[in-house]
Amino acid sequence: MAAGTLVDVPSTLPDGDPAPASGELPDSALPGLGERPFGFYVHVPFCVTRCGYCDFNTYTATELGPGASQRDYADTAIEEVRLARRVLGEVDLPVETVFFGGGTPTLLPAEDLSRILAAIDAEFGLKAGAEVTTEANPESVDQRYLDELREGGFNRVSFGMQSAREHVLKVLDRQHTPGRAGQAVLEARKAGFEHVNLDLIYSTPGESDDDWRASLAAAVAAEPDHVSAYSLIVEEGTRLSARIRRGELPMPDDDVAADRYLIADTMLAEAGFRWYEVSNWATSDAARCRHNLLYWTGGDWWAVGPGAHSHVGGTRWWNVKHPAPYAQRLAEGVSPAHAREELTGEDRATERLMLELRLDTGYPLAEVEPRARPRVASALADGLLEVEAFKAGRMVLTLRGRLLADALVRDLLS
Repeated sequence: MAAGTLVDVPSTLPDGDPAPASGELPDSALPGLGERPFGFYVHVPFCVTRCGYCDFNTYTATELGPGASQRDYADTAIEEVRLARRVLGEVDLPVETVFFGGGTPTLLPAEDLSRILAAIDAEFGLKAGAEVTTEANPESVDQRYLDELREGGFNRVSFGMQSAREHVLKVLDRQHTPGRAGQAVLEARKAGFEHVNLDLIYSTPGESDDDWRASLAAAVAAEPDHVSAYSLIVEEGTRLSARIRRGELPMPDDDVAADRYLIADTMLAEAGFRWYEVSNWATSDAARCRHNLLYWTGGDWWAVGPGAHSHVGGTRWWNVKHPAPYAQRLAEGVSPAHAREELTGEDRATERLMLELRLDTGYPLAEVEPRARPRVASALADGLLEVEAFKAGRMVLTLRGRLLADALVRDLLS
């Protein structure tokens, strides 16, 4: 399981209004459909083992229970793709990005992932040059598997490296060995993948600054063109949370996390990476994750799979959580949507500020609420915003601003 991206599906579903069995969207979601970027997320909820920090909607073989089948999952997912076409009607919706996440998508045969992608292409059409990504555990793929994925239309892969230190991986309950992620990058390049990401996690209990530097050095040496680095979040209900509560491990420290972020930004910048979102760095504009940018800039996407969250035109909905009722509903010709919400104008403005301020392109000053402008001036005076960008009419975070991004957003919204 690759950790911590915005596409990962949480294990707990929010409340909402009942979703219709047909999957039909409210009239308010339809204006502008086809004018905004459109993508697909495909959630594959299977893992060999559950990582100690994981709070995503995933299942090992022993957790899956009756009524759900990993073997039949591709066919079930394809049924939801067909449902999406019926719900969205005949409007031209070329798909700009597809992202397979999990879980571990590469536990399915490469042929199954390619069949789901082919169904999306058949129903909607992939836009020329579409970005097609899958997450992968380094141990879950080999050269032959990656070759098959590339032949099936995938052009980007994201490996969950997390750390290069064995004792850190052990705390995280990761199953791959140090060094395997770097070898997987080489294999992906040999298969012809245009873009490769490595996911890293910092501030794991027991990790030192030198451990973190070693992980960054190993990631850079593998020569991906994208790196994501996330501070470890201790989620309630996980094994890691229980171990910390029992006193077996220390709680991650915020000041340590800030120091690790600074180390990451320095080492990645020296290696030719440039930040474009607070937790993401790329070697070029072409290497940026276009699927995540679609999320962060207000695009539309249909999310396939149990617990997966979709968004079209200000309406957000989420599927039933467990794979068994998910499969049953689709087998009966019923939408797997569990509940939905229609975002208000204020909701959408809030989300836009929260997401766009994290990007290197920033947020337009002209759209800041009058009541928040004194706080913007204070942020500029405190060195949280770039002066030149401010003069050009945008709020763009400085390095210090990136460290305090969440607090700044809360301040602007209060």
